[in-house]
Amino acid sequence: MLEVQNLSKSFNGEPALRDISLTVPRRVITALIGPSGCGKSTLLRTLIGLLFPDRGTVLFDGEPLSERTVLRIRHRTGYVIQEGGLFPHLTAERNIRLLADRLGRSRRETGERVHELCAITRFPAGALARYPYELSGGQRQRVALMRALLLDPDVLLLDEPLAALDPIVRSSLQQELKQTIERLGKTTVLVTHDLAEAAWFSRDIVLMRAGRIVQRGPISQLRERPAAPFVTEFVRAQRGPHEINGARSR
Repeated sequence: MLEVQNLSKSFNGEPALRDISLTVPRRVITALIGPSGCGKSTLLRTLIGLLFPDRGTVLFDGEPLSERTVLRIRHRTGYVIQEGGLFPHLTAERNIRLLADRLGRSRRETGERVHELCAITRFPAGALARYPYELSGGQRQRVALMRALLLDPDVLLLDEPLAALDPIVRSSLQQELKQTIERLGKTTVLVTHDLAEAAWFSRDIVLMRAGRIVQRGPISQLRERPAAPFVTEFVRAQRGPHEINGARSR
């Protein structure tokens, strides 16, 4: 579904991505993980055309991502960022329907879709008239997810969507988000800094460092057959090793 070929990107002469090649399978969750500054969020932004590479190609369903194709491809992609990125002056419902309204979609059909997504994400329909400041952190993330899913995209890109939540809410939303993605069968790329979270969501973990992919595979492979000393160091440095080694790993 998504393919990256020999991708490189620099900012002010500092490399952020270094000759990365990656294929994202259809209808599975691929987790990008690594230390701060490793390039995982930069890579995600190139997949939706918020950034264009200095060299290399991004293919969406076989079609190159370019300035000519980017808007059409964005309409087939749902994107969720940390803390949701909601517009504070719009109600929850208007945040959700924003793109559909701009594209001139039927208000009745859009309204039906919003209420369908409320049921899927367990968001109370009675809270659609509230503004973001009137919602809890978990509710704001549900609104952001509904906005990303409104047009039934082929691909879902999630940039640390749960990082700002407290542990109890985060644990609950992890389960709900995974169930929603699997139920809808979306091709998904998830950026996280938490290895236990990556292992919970996916067997397809892509570990990055300094703009390169160091190793790709399930948590068991990263733990038992590390491709480099950095992999072992990264796994050991993660909090909650009991979560990584225990029931949450697959």
